[in-house]
Amino acid sequence: MRGIILAFALSTLPFRAALADDELPGTYKLASSTRTVVETGQVEDSYGKHPKGYIMYGTDGRMLVLITHEVRPRPSRTDMTDKDRADQYRTLNAYGGTYTFHGDRIEHHIDIAANETRVGSTEIREVKRDGNRLIYTTKPQPFSADGKISVITLVWEKMK
Repeated sequence: MRGIILAFALSTLPFRAALADDELPGTYKLASSTRTVVETGQVEDSYGKHPKGYIMYGTDGRMLVLITHEVRPRPSRTDMTDKDRADQYRTLNAYGGTYTFHGDRIEHHIDIAANETRVGSTEIREVKRDGNRLIYTTKPQPFSADGKISVITLVWEKMK
C-alpha cells in the first residue's frame, strides 16, 4: 500500500528537465539567437549569424548576462558622438540579478540592466537541455528593434 501511495505522490510532482539544480551554475557562451515573428512564422537571427554573449549563473543565486550583436559600429574612443553612443546601446543587451531555476524554466529577477525599464521585472525562459547546451525560449513579446511580437530562442553552450 505504501508503494502505491508513494508512486501516486511522485506522479503528481511537476516534470523536471534532465538538468539538476546543481548542474546549472557556471558560464555559458551564446551559440545562436533566433527570433520567430509570431504573425508570419518568419525565422531570423536576432543578433546576427555569430552573436557574442555570455550568461553566468552563480551558486549564490545571482546571474549576469551580456550580449552584443555580431556587427557593431566601432567609433573612435576619443570623439564619440551621441549617434555613436546610441548605436552602441542599440547593439547591446545586458542585465543581472537573481535567478530561480525550476528545471524546465528559469526566472531572471532583474535588479540591474542597461535598459532601466527592465529593472524590477522578472523574465521567464523555458529551458531544454541538449548535452552541454541550454536552449532558452521566451514567451511571445515585442522585439526591441521593430516591436513585432516574436519568440526568441537562445542556445547557450556551457564553458569548461
